[in-house]
Amino acid sequence: MHRQGFSIVAGVDEAGRGPLAGPVIAGAVVLPPSCDYRYFKDSKKLSVKAREEVFDYIKEMNYPVGIGSADPDEIADFNILQASLLAMQRAVAGLSSWPDFLLVDGKFSVPVDIPQNILIRGEGKSASIAAASVVAKVSRDKIMVELHKKFPCYNFQKHKGYPTREHRMLIREHGPSAVHRRGFKGVKEFL
Repeated sequence: MHRQGFSIVAGVDEAGRGPLAGPVIAGAVVLPPSCDYRYFKDSKKLSVKAREEVFDYIKEMNYPVGIGSADPDEIADFNILQASLLAMQRAVAGLSSWPDFLLVDGKFSVPVDIPQNILIRGEGKSASIAAASVVAKVSRDKIMVELHKKFPCYNFQKHKGYPTREHRMLIREHGPSAVHRRGFKGVKEFL
């Protein structure tokens, strides 16, 4: 979906609102009107391998990409919704080409002075939002694999911080780490 009358349209999405650990990451991507939009699908509907291929394709094509994050301390300080919007704001600010219109996944606008269209389940309605969802998800997964090296007892490389049975058990067993979200149920009880 490209908005008529706007020359630079960015799709914006986030990944990692639900996990018990790690940052929330947002992606912003500008796709040229001439690209093959069918290539971009909701990151949740793609395999890990397919997401990484799309991510590599976005980088190879040199599409403008911005990545923003909010860390567990910011999530605790602001709440997950505000931290997600902050990550989205940072992703938009990280674009090499300043957009004149945003297509945003979700229910809330990004706190920037740019016209926006908010789309619930936007990854299925906009190729640029789908591209942003892939950028956010792949970037967050890579961060969680790195955090696994620092905190191997939590097995972040497997569950990426999501509240799986294994992850909840490991929090009970070891207590929360510095990258756990201290205000989240399933973490705060063990502080």
